Amino acid sequence: MIQQINTSEASVYVGTYGKYNDGSIFGKWFDLSDYANIEEFYTACRELHNDEEDPEFMFQDYENIPNGLIDESWISDSVFEILEALEDMDETRKEAFLIWCNNGHHSLSERDIYDLISDFDDDYIGEYKDEEDFAYEQVEQMDLPEFAKQYFDYEAYARDLFCGDYWSDGGHVFYNS
Repeated sequence: MIQQINTSEASVYVGTYGKYNDGSIFGKWFDLSDYANIEEFYTACRELHNDEEDPEFMFQDYENIPNGLIDESWISDSVFEILEALEDMDETRKEAFLIWCNNGHHSLSERDIYDLISDFDDDYIGEYKDEEDFAYEQVEQMDLPEFAKQYFDYEAYARDLFCGDYWSDGGHVFYNS
């Protein structure tokens, strides 16, 4: 299961490589919700490290920022737009979306967030107790007589479904597009 991410509490500890190489980890935690966009964020980072002529920022730690949007030397230019879009999702949908991005190799930093969300909406089926629970729902939608359903092998059917058309992670089921 993917870690819960509270995007309204996204923060990053910003130091510089120059200070780090001189033996200092001086920096500050920045709450991204305090800034409207990446430009405002970088302005605040430059103000903190105004003792360096051209500071090379080092993102030494971060919280509540999805994988693929930040690493030690880089933060996505679209991080604010993405965090805002994720904030509009309920927790279950956000969790499923991040699983889909990670497992489907959909890059948050390389694609338009709204195109990604549209593709996710096409692929996301829902949350289920397990794969067999999903298979049971699929069988219930078929026009089978009750007598046939009592002999139906839901475990085998689930195995077949998830060998081809569907995949799951953490109880979330996705169409294998």
